Amino acid sequence: MTSSMANLQLSLTLITLSLITTFNSIHSSTFTLTNQCDYPVWTGLLSGAGTPPLPTTGFPLQPSQSNSISVPSGWSGRIWGRTLCSTDSTGRFVCVTGDCGSGTVECNGGGAAPPATLAEFTLNGANGLDFYDVSLVDGYNLPMMILPQGGDKCNVTGCFVDLNKNCPSELRLTGSGNDESVACRSACEAFGDPMYCCSGAYATPQTCNPTSYSEYFKTACPTAYSYAYDDRTSTFTCSSVNYVIAFCPTPANSRKSTGAGQSAESSGSGSLANAVGISSVTILAFMLTSVWRL
Repeated sequence: MTSSMANLQLSLTLITLSLITTFNSIHSSTFTLTNQCDYPVWTGLLSGAGTPPLPTTGFPLQPSQSNSISVPSGWSGRIWGRTLCSTDSTGRFVCVTGDCGSGTVECNGGGAAPPATLAEFTLNGANGLDFYDVSLVDGYNLPMMILPQGGDKCNVTGCFVDLNKNCPSELRLTGSGNDESVACRSACEAFGDPMYCCSGAYATPQTCNPTSYSEYFKTACPTAYSYAYDDRTSTFTCSSVNYVIAFCPTPANSRKSTGAGQSAESSGSGSLANAVGISSVTILAFMLTSVWRL
């Protein structure tokens, strides 16, 4: 190969890489994670197989704190909140709920240990649409909302209520030294029965049906996934927008120990509105609309 041909090939390669970088930057989305709980939350982020990695896989959010990250086009994965976290005597970082097993604040490819409320995304999927949902299939540990910013007729979804307080006793995950429920397990995790896990003979939409336990989640959170085949009322689409993922988005948040004997007051939907730059009325309208459209 001559020197001029080598230079031309190098130039074309650099131009191609530049175009790819420009395309990805143009079509990337901004995810704003905001903590409206009255206790700290440590986020966890996990990319799906074969999708671009994110700049972070976990970070802390104090009450009323937000953090924005750039998410590349074509990304798929899940986001969740870890609670009651601390560093043990060996220096290992652990959380009572949502722990990802990495031993550090960054999850580094680890997923959420159930029970955990999950925000799930596939960006730029079929027909160029984003697909997103909030899932309680692996149980529940805290309220969560996905709020698209912009777009035409994009639905808010999530679970806006505290399910821990009235969680059935057989599903409760309790904190150490007390009977207070800190998370609500799925029936699959609690009992391991294929009927609850949609596995074995129950591994199809025709054979796996809602149960009294999944109905507990669905009644309280009608737009969230309550069991594996709950697609019709739980998966939403949007296109070319940014997203807010809010922990504890409701005005009346429950109090919970931070794990260090401290707690803080939350200002509810007002602080959420300030965090994302939209009105409280708009947030409330989104919440109500998401239910009325079912």
